[in-house]
Amino acid sequence: MALRLHGCKITPGLARGEVLVTSEPISFWGGVDPANGRIIDPRHELFGQTVCGKVLAFPYGKGSSTTSLIILELLQVGKAPAAIINVHTEPILATGPVVSRIFFDRNLPMMTLTETDFNLLRTGQQVVVDADSNVVQIEENKT
Repeated sequence: MALRLHGCKITPGLARGEVLVTSEPISFWGGVDPANGRIIDPRHELFGQTVCGKVLAFPYGKGSSTTSLIILELLQVGKAPAAIINVHTEPILATGPVVSRIFFDRNLPMMTLTETDFNLLRTGQQVVVDADSNVVQIEENKT
């Protein structure tokens, strides 16, 4: 049976994908390559991995006002995460997806979960992020 986690919508949308989770905050400016979606910060535990098409779960963002521009560029070039899940979402982190939805009709669902529920997420899980219903559903492992 699938596990349903109830959270809070930051930006609307529905996405399905594989979770890529980190306990570390992410700085998109200088931390993610906007051309290919790879984590390029050599100090980050996800260094070298791609966020493209993943449900990216990290506790909160780190830094720069250009974070929103990097997310917007990732959306424009098709290298963005399928969705973002945080414990706390800063306004600057949500600005890129909001602008993209308004001006380019491209969605990046974003939600927050409690820290307890966030800690249930594991890299490799398949999830459905239904921000409009405030639900993250962890799919049953079919192995």
